[in-house]
Amino acid sequence: MNVKQIRNATLVVEYAGKKFLIDPFLAEKGSYPPFPDAPRQDHFNPLGNLPISIDEIIKDIDAVIVTHLHLDHWDDAAKNALPKEIRLFSQNEDDVAEIQKVGFQNVEVLKEDTVFEGIQLVKTKGEHGRGEILKVTGLVCGIVFKHSSEKTLYVAGDTVWYDAVQEVIETNKPEVIVVNAGDNQFNQGGSLVMGKEDVYEVYKAAPHASIIASHMEAVNHWTLSRKELRSFAKEKGFSSHLLIPEDGESYTF
Repeated sequence: MNVKQIRNATLVVEYAGKKFLIDPFLAEKGSYPPFPDAPRQDHFNPLGNLPISIDEIIKDIDAVIVTHLHLDHWDDAAKNALPKEIRLFSQNEDDVAEIQKVGFQNVEVLKEDTVFEGIQLVKTKGEHGRGEILKVTGLVCGIVFKHSSEKTLYVAGDTVWYDAVQEVIETNKPEVIVVNAGDNQFNQGGSLVMGKEDVYEVYKAAPHASIIASHMEAVNHWTLSRKELRSFAKEKGFSSHLLIPEDGESYTF
């Protein structure tokens, strides 16, 4: 497999001969207002440019996976760029209906036993924060990829560390795990995705896995930098298991 970090949570995953685009956030730098009631109100989103062109990102994509419909995972630029007949998976019927409203014709609910071109796609649970903020953030999911010719890949999505993430790891024993680790926050309500301690919990649950930290320094409400996470991992002794890609960087397993 090859996992390429594009920007924010946007990934291109080549797996068992197929190419997946996950959570496409494809607008030009500064296209959208900052997320309100959050840090950096003078910074428009996304904070940086795409590392490669949209045409190159979407070239030869076999399927798109949208874990939820927040702007930084499914934006107007993606809706406009992707061919309307492309195979697309989303977390539930409500999200499928919203995606169909903008013209996509081949949209399917991702389930716990979805099979696409011989690849098993397992929808996993996630919690986009803790406590009251969940009423605002809504439902999200992650995905486990399985195939006899590949290592098992777990893309956790926009979730904090909690018991369901541990259960996914214990059940599926992924050898590669992608976590959204920017510790994004509003001014109130706490972490919306994993912070450094959450990433450490993932490592402790899967000490032999390669962990990739995605969703970093891309939208105004990030609070954990790549540099700080790198330093923390070194201090805790798991830096050899943690990969913190720059936009455009990729890894083969």
